[in-house]
Amino acid sequence: MNCQVNKKCGSCQYIEMKYDKQLQLKYEEYKDIYKDFHVKIYPIQGMKNPYGYRNKVIVAFNKKYEYGLYEENSHRIVPIQKCLLHDQETHDVLNRLQLLFKKNRISIYDSKRKRGLLKHVLIRRAVSTNQTLVVLVVNEPMFKGSKRFCQELTNKCPTVKSVVLNINSRQTSVVLSKNEKVLYGKGFIVDELCGLTFKISAQSFYQINHSQCEKLYQKVIDLLDVKKEDTILDTYCGIGTIGMVVSKYVDHVIGVELNKEAYKDALNNGKMNRIENIKFYNDDATEFMKKQVALNQKVDGVIMDPPRAGSTKEFIHAIQVLNPRYVIYVSCDPHTQVNDLKEFQKIGYSFKDVYLYDMFPHTQHVESIVLLSNVEK
Repeated sequence: MNCQVNKKCGSCQYIEMKYDKQLQLKYEEYKDIYKDFHVKIYPIQGMKNPYGYRNKVIVAFNKKYEYGLYEENSHRIVPIQKCLLHDQETHDVLNRLQLLFKKNRISIYDSKRKRGLLKHVLIRRAVSTNQTLVVLVVNEPMFKGSKRFCQELTNKCPTVKSVVLNINSRQTSVVLSKNEKVLYGKGFIVDELCGLTFKISAQSFYQINHSQCEKLYQKVIDLLDVKKEDTILDTYCGIGTIGMVVSKYVDHVIGVELNKEAYKDALNNGKMNRIENIKFYNDDATEFMKKQVALNQKVDGVIMDPPRAGSTKEFIHAIQVLNPRYVIYVSCDPHTQVNDLKEFQKIGYSFKDVYLYDMFPHTQHVESIVLLSNVEK
């Protein structure tokens, strides 16, 4: 399959390479990253069909009402009709939006003149339930004719269950603001993952590759060294996905998330799935760990899935004091994970294996899982 924009957006570094060669290339690269540990690196778990996997897309429109992605290192829009990473429904919705914007003469935001209404469109897809969330990112709080606009959109695209207006007048590269208004539906969509149900809003952190995410979480479950009476900390927990998936295997799960919107989603997801042995806290993961140390809390296991920058030395040193039997470290950037693993070694935690998952086919990125065990326990 050929990329329409010839890699100009900069997102898919390997799009013109055969998929098996992509996996082998990334495997060799990541073997080298972990070489100092002398551990087993398992082959990357790839996809049967590595296309159309992204359940989230952000596009911009130009004055001709063409939608597309930004060219790498620029603000120039590369118009597209189809991206190989997005499913057909995403493009059907975008094409319908394109017609409606043109029909309603919606003004496109000009960053130089700082005028215009529409800045971006965010599409989120719930793969299992075939639901779509449309987020219109605008420069002003008013969207005239929104009721008719939503009606026309949903008539032609019945998978669209909610339309949200996100008002972002700031001059920044950050796409979304916290100021939102629901134009249609409930402001979220619902997806099913690992047998559980999750609400996904505009701000939610949710893995963009549904099928690979289920494989990743299954590996977390397989690696769990659990006893039924265990208490597990799920740190950097997002909307609570991993903690909720493992909750049925242990006595108690504590989820910690700094982002307030994700924390609210986690609370709602716990209630929606009727999970009574999980409790969520809105706090910084490192600060929460320090509080657990001060309270002398008992923790049997820790699951951590930090942002791309990795964790902190303070977080790792808090683990040394809490002294859990094991830590499962899920990473979206093995380069920063390696730095943290060296700190874990200093406090007496070791690992034997690294498991790699191709969450983002055609890109340089790989997700990794490591089980760290306390050598003294």
